[in-house]
Amino acid sequence: MQGPAHDASPRRPWQAGEGGCPSVHEDVDSGEIIVHGPSLSDPEDIAQLRHLSEGEVAIVVPRELIVDWGPKDVTRDASIIDLDAFGQLFERFEHTAWRLETRRRYASDEATDTWAQFVQGEAPTWDLRTPWSVTIREKTAGGARVGRVRLVDDPATQGQRYLLAYAEKNTALGEDIRNLSRAEADRLRLPAEDFWIFDSRLVALLNFTDDDELVDVELITEPAEVIRYAMVRDAAIHHAVPYEEFAADMSTREQ
Repeated sequence: MQGPAHDASPRRPWQAGEGGCPSVHEDVDSGEIIVHGPSLSDPEDIAQLRHLSEGEVAIVVPRELIVDWGPKDVTRDASIIDLDAFGQLFERFEHTAWRLETRRRYASDEATDTWAQFVQGEAPTWDLRTPWSVTIREKTAGGARVGRVRLVDDPATQGQRYLLAYAEKNTALGEDIRNLSRAEADRLRLPAEDFWIFDSRLVALLNFTDDDELVDVELITEPAEVIRYAMVRDAAIHHAVPYEEFAADMSTREQ
């Protein structure tokens, strides 16, 4: 156990209620955490504490005080997985998989036959039998929900227009596809990050090169961070519109 915080250091409180007790404080100089509250007094309970040293006092605090009010680390150790491991996440999720797509271009799209068809003005021929397609279709047919919100610039980039067309395949697989203007996303202060969130407990943050190539994925499981991404998801879904409606409105404005 660390020693007590230095008395001369300023302390930042996180309190469970105004002026309440128990409370949590942070020594902003040392980074140590100070908890005060009623001491544990039951001799039988105290006897079960294996590492209580002489001069130390056991403090009783509600679990939610630490979870809700305890200071969180501002940095985290990144957990990076490769693209094969990333693909396995779609086989393992149980209930929901949702993505925010924020980029203006995805290099992987441009390597496909459907991209070539699209840029030539042809209707792309979507293959619904690829391993990815089969996995997603099985998930949605079994009741799981898969969805995305895609940001679109004004004017839309060629990559964004392709994804408006690609939404036809997504929806055929049971996905819910919505679009949101970048201006609206900026107004909502949505992050410029591309990520998936699985079962509201695991975030997969997609890392791209300057050439728009997906290279690896960072996994985030820290509860406070996952909640932040879930809040982004909720706001994006709230303000986005179904892709058919968005595409029709965009076509009208461009006439």
